[in-house]
Amino acid sequence: MLLENINGAEDVRKLSLKEQKILAKEVRRFIIEKMSDNGGHLASNLGVVELTIALFHALNLPKDKIVWDVGHQCYTHKILSGRRDDFALLRKYKGISGFPKRDESPYDCFNTGHSSTSISAALGIAEGRDILGEDYTVLAVIGDGALTGGMAYEALNNASKMKKNFIIILNDNEMSIAKNVGGMSTYLNGIRSNKGYTRFKENLASGLGKIPVVGNHLVERLKNTKNSIKQLLVPGMLFENMGLTYLGPVDGHNLHALEQVIHEAKRIDHAVLVHVVTKKGKGYVPAEQNPSAFHGVGPFHIATGKSKKESSEKSYTDIFAESLIKEGKENKRIVAITAAMPDGTGLDRFEKIFPKRFFDVGIAEAHAVTSAAGLASAGLKPVFAVYSSFLQRAYDQLVHDVCLQKLPVVFAIDRAGLVGADGETHQGIFDISYLRSIPNMTVMAPKNARELTEMLHFALQFQGPIAIRYPRGTAYQGFSEKQDPIEYGKAEILIEESKKREETQTVEKTEQTTERTAEQTAEDREKKTGKIALLALGSMVSTGEHIVEKMAKKGVTLSLVNARFAKPIDTEMLDKLSEKGYRKILTLEEGVRSGGFGEAVLSYMERNHKEVFVENITLPDAYVEHGDVSTLREMLKIDSDSIIEELEEKGFFVIY
Repeated sequence: MLLENINGAEDVRKLSLKEQKILAKEVRRFIIEKMSDNGGHLASNLGVVELTIALFHALNLPKDKIVWDVGHQCYTHKILSGRRDDFALLRKYKGISGFPKRDESPYDCFNTGHSSTSISAALGIAEGRDILGEDYTVLAVIGDGALTGGMAYEALNNASKMKKNFIIILNDNEMSIAKNVGGMSTYLNGIRSNKGYTRFKENLASGLGKIPVVGNHLVERLKNTKNSIKQLLVPGMLFENMGLTYLGPVDGHNLHALEQVIHEAKRIDHAVLVHVVTKKGKGYVPAEQNPSAFHGVGPFHIATGKSKKESSEKSYTDIFAESLIKEGKENKRIVAITAAMPDGTGLDRFEKIFPKRFFDVGIAEAHAVTSAAGLASAGLKPVFAVYSSFLQRAYDQLVHDVCLQKLPVVFAIDRAGLVGADGETHQGIFDISYLRSIPNMTVMAPKNARELTEMLHFALQFQGPIAIRYPRGTAYQGFSEKQDPIEYGKAEILIEESKKREETQTVEKTEQTTERTAEQTAEDREKKTGKIALLALGSMVSTGEHIVEKMAKKGVTLSLVNARFAKPIDTEMLDKLSEKGYRKILTLEEGVRSGGFGEAVLSYMERNHKEVFVENITLPDAYVEHGDVSTLREMLKIDSDSIIEELEEKGFFVIY
């Protein structure tokens, strides 16, 4: 196999065109096999195999720089740059990242993970190159889906000012994660389908160039005429009108054509955009037929494309989708918004039933938030379903366009907390902090599937900005029988120490034990230390339950409170806990410490109940790398065993 001998760009540059084609087949097979075992981003990576090989063959990497937008398509890049053997641990804890990462390889010149950033980053690198008087090629690869993000247009506007070579590769596969929407998609489709201009340009230049003496002069003199003709044949020609030279469209699976156009682009002394047309999922029929489903996959059977780990249990996303449809049938003012994530957020199901009340704005979170504000001001009830780490891209719009005006927009924040394999750029660990900082914002977190349904109903009745954060994965079903009505800013007691002690006493009497009972032990401890309460938010309620159960076996009875609201916190509940003799409070949340729920509780108790000691269990104020969620929880010490061990070491449960 050729692939076994490829350990860097210098090896790729030695290959003939025939060998490159063989390599493309081997790389594609390698990606399919590895993803079938471990999961990852499949369809997007299959679509850029030839493009990546052409770049490695035509450029002088790693001296030359490639910035991959998002990075969903960087697997071939990693394979060819010496990381092939590392793919067994791709996206696993302590393994290589699924995205470009500067500290991983000199071939990765810029960390990516979110969309629409590559042109800005590459432009900065190119400008740095020119200021320092260095000589290398800088190239940004951006998808047509990413071009729906406004930041990309800001970068294009500035790229037009470049006086030296700067290359933008537009990877046009008609997809982001889902099918692309909007004017740019329509525009690019027009270019794809219009081959007339390319043929006309070639024939015109060739014909004029043959005229003796004046031919070449005429070609130059008629440049403006060509631009006019171009606008007739390919309406708009947006990129050239912005000051960028446009090359293409080029077949993204034709290695010879790709290399030719890359060399042509390198000769241009300003910004140039190369339009490359690829097929997402190329070479694997199930992914070609359903690229959205094969964007991010778990382990699957290659023969059928079916998951190896199919689950009948509903996720929080499923619960949200079903609940929103039910609410939508009852209230015709409810509208749903997504930023290019209809499948991932579950809104594709809402769209099928209410197509006129569904809006996919493309990869444009800032626009989505302000648009939702506009819908709310018009008298509708907008629900913006978005991943936690993506919502932070619209912080300014949250502050000024929604919360300042107290507009009733519902933010359904999926993937809140630890997400796992996608790593630092996708962990939803900052939303509590950044949302709590905004006046007029309300933040809720359900303890289980049932409570998510109840919270959504509450949020849709609420007359102000409100967010519901819920985690990725299977919806927790514990405490389903315990469901107090949702009241604004009110927590819910799930396990009360005194009642738990009564239950323990009854059991022990029945068993006629002669030993000192857990109830007596708890009473002695209470006289010296006071009672202990756990205040758990959202996904940490289940962890709190496990702590209560494990500590009960050690003779320590605890109370468990479902906080429900990260903002406002239930200060009345905190006052009552102090009045009832609670002298220690443990807060539990799956978010960073700074500005979080726990800090809010700590601040209130320090001001009003200094006799109560508050301990916060949070994630550290740091970026969390990729890995399995359970592994990350243990590493970060927010699993029940780690929490108990830490608290026992600190003397939290010790009798003074």
